[in-house]
Amino acid sequence: MLFSCKKEWNEIAISSPDSRLQLIFDLNLGKPTYKLNLNGKPIVLESQMGFRLQGLPALDSNFILLDRKVRSVNESWEQIWGEEKIIDNHYNEVILYLKESTGSERSLNITFRLYNGGLGIRYEFPEQENLNEFQIAEELTNYTLANEANVWWIPAYQPERYEYLYKKSKLSEIDTAHTPLTVETKDGLFLSFHEASLYDFPSYTLYASDTNILTLDLVPWSNGIKAYVKTPFVTPWRTIQVAEEPQELITNYLILNLNDTCRIADTSWIEPTKYVGIWWGMHIDKYTWASGKKHGATTERTKKYIDFAAKYGFGGVLIEGWNIGWDGDWIKNGELFSFTEPYPDFDIEYLAKYAKEKGISLVGHHETSGQIDNYEKQMDEAYKMYENLGVRYLKTGYVGAGYPGGRLFNGEWHHGQYGVRHFQRSVELAARHHIMLIIHEPVKDCGLRRTWPNLMSREGARGMEYNAWSPDGGNPPDYIPTLIFTRLLAGPMDYTPGIFDLEIPAKPGNRVNTTLAKQLAYYVIIYSPLQMAADLPENYEGNPAFQFIRDVPCDWEKTVALNGKIGNYVTIARKDRNSDNWYLGSITDEEARSLKLRADFLEARTKYLMNTYADGEDADWISNPLSLKITQDTIVRADTIYLNLAPGGGTAIQFVPIPKE
Repeated sequence: MLFSCKKEWNEIAISSPDSRLQLIFDLNLGKPTYKLNLNGKPIVLESQMGFRLQGLPALDSNFILLDRKVRSVNESWEQIWGEEKIIDNHYNEVILYLKESTGSERSLNITFRLYNGGLGIRYEFPEQENLNEFQIAEELTNYTLANEANVWWIPAYQPERYEYLYKKSKLSEIDTAHTPLTVETKDGLFLSFHEASLYDFPSYTLYASDTNILTLDLVPWSNGIKAYVKTPFVTPWRTIQVAEEPQELITNYLILNLNDTCRIADTSWIEPTKYVGIWWGMHIDKYTWASGKKHGATTERTKKYIDFAAKYGFGGVLIEGWNIGWDGDWIKNGELFSFTEPYPDFDIEYLAKYAKEKGISLVGHHETSGQIDNYEKQMDEAYKMYENLGVRYLKTGYVGAGYPGGRLFNGEWHHGQYGVRHFQRSVELAARHHIMLIIHEPVKDCGLRRTWPNLMSREGARGMEYNAWSPDGGNPPDYIPTLIFTRLLAGPMDYTPGIFDLEIPAKPGNRVNTTLAKQLAYYVIIYSPLQMAADLPENYEGNPAFQFIRDVPCDWEKTVALNGKIGNYVTIARKDRNSDNWYLGSITDEEARSLKLRADFLEARTKYLMNTYADGEDADWISNPLSLKITQDTIVRADTIYLNLAPGGGTAIQFVPIPKE
C-alpha cells in the first residue's frame, strides 16, 4: 500500500517502496502528529510537530488539511566521488498542505519522504501575507520511541564542540546531544537520528524530554533566537534511518539522497587524492607552527615532503604553520592571522610551482581560531591567491577558546545559523576558485557534498592528534568501532590515519592506541576522499607496511559492510572506482576476535591475489603493537576469509584480479 487516508483526510498513511515501513500522519484536533511503524510494529509513537515563533502565536495547532500530493520516485544518480558510485534513490512521498482554520490562517506544508531504510521530514513556509519575515523561538518536532533504548552520544554545548568520546547510556540518561545520534531499541532495531540539506538554519541537537522522547533543540543565536526566516523557506530534513543490523546503517544513503543535485557545472577539477604533510611533527613536539628554530613549514622541509610525495604517488602536501600569526597564543589571538602573508622562511610561490612541476598540489591551510570576522575579511583575497598559485586543496580550522560551550569569539554558537551561513559562504567561494575543502572544527556533515562536491571532507570528531597529547590517554581501542556507527554515518572524516611510530617519546604517557595493522585497516574503514598518510616520511621509508597505504585508493565504486557491533568491531569491503581491485578493512576494540567472512563480495569466475596485512600472532596494542604479518594467497568468491584480530588490532587486505590465461 503506497497511500491511504481516513477520517476526512485527517489521517494519512504512506508506505516505503518495500511496504515494510509505514508513516502515519494525523491532525489530532488540529495538531499535526506522526507515527512510524516497521512491519506493523511501532518504532516512533505519536510525536509532536510545529514551531513556536518569537512574538507571534505558535504554529502548531488549529490546522486543517487543504490538499495533499503523493508521488513515487525510483531513480539512480552517480556520485562525482564517493563510497558508492551509483546511488539508488527510491522513495514514496506525500506533501501535506496545511492552513490554520482560525486567526491569521497561516500556511505550513509538511513533506514526508519514506525510503526502505528510513524517513525524511521537512517543513515548508510558503510565501504568504500573514507570515513573511519572522523568528523561530523553538522547533517542537520530537521522536517518541516505542520503548526505552540505548544511545551512543556526545554532549552538545561543550567547549570542544564535537570532539568527545562517545558514551553509551539509556535514552533517559542523556544530556543534550549532537547528531547523528545512534539508538538500539529494546526490539533490536538500530536507528540513527540526524538531518540533511542544512542551509541557512541552525543545526539541531537532541535531548531526552521524557523516558523515551527525544526533542529537537535548535542551536541559538547569542540573543536566544533560534532562526531568522523569510518566506518562502524550507527547513533541513529531519531524518530517521532504520536498520535491523548495525552495519546496514553504514550503507544507508538516505542523507545523501535528501540533498539537492550538484550545483557546480564543471566538476572536472574535483579530484580525490591521498596526501602527506607537515602536521604530525607539531603534535609530537618535533616541530612548531610558530616561527623559530623548530618551525615546521619551511621551504627546505616542504620541498622534501614534495619529493617524498612525488616518489610514492601522493597527490598533495599539507603545509600547516606557513602563514603569519602563529607566534604567541594563536588560539586566543586569531585576529592576528594573515592568510596571504607567509613567514620569511617559507617561499610559497616557489613551492607551489615546484609542487606543480612534480604533479602535486600544496594543501593550503587556514587556521582561524574561531575568529570568523577576521577570516571573512580576507577570504576572497586568500582564495584568489591559492587559485593563482595552483593550490587546489585547502584545510580550514576553527579551534577556539574564546567563549564557553563551543561559541566563536563574537559570542555566536559555532553550529547555529551564524556558523552554518559562514561555512556555506566558504564552500561557495572555494568552488568559484576551484578549491577543494577539508574543514576541521566544522558544522556537522549533513550531506552537502552531493550539492557542493568540492566540500570533500571534515573533521567533526576527535582525530588522531588526541593520541599525541590528550590528558585522557587519547582515543581508546573502541573509539573507531564506535565512530563508524555514529559520526561517520554523517559523511567523510579527515581522521588522519597511518601512524607507524606508535610510541611518542616526547609525550610520556601518550601513544597511539592501536596495532600497526589497525592503522592500515583505517584506510578502508574510515571513508574520506582526501586521505592523509599522517606520519613523518622517515617512518614510512623502508617499512613494508607502507605499500598498503601506497596501493589503497580513496575513491570507491562499491561499499559492502560485512559485519559490525557498535563499539566492538566492524568489517568493510570496498571496490576501487578506477580498477577491479577490492580492499577490506576489519578492526576490533581491546578484545581479540576471530571473524569468519564469506568472500561473496568478489566478482564471480575471477581469481584474486590476496595481499594480507594482519596482526602478528603475538600482536597486542599495548605490549607489541608493531607485530605485523604480511602474506600472499589466492582466493575466489566461493572461499571463506578467516580474520584473527589482536587486542586493539585489525587486518587490511588487497584483492587483485589475476588475469585469465
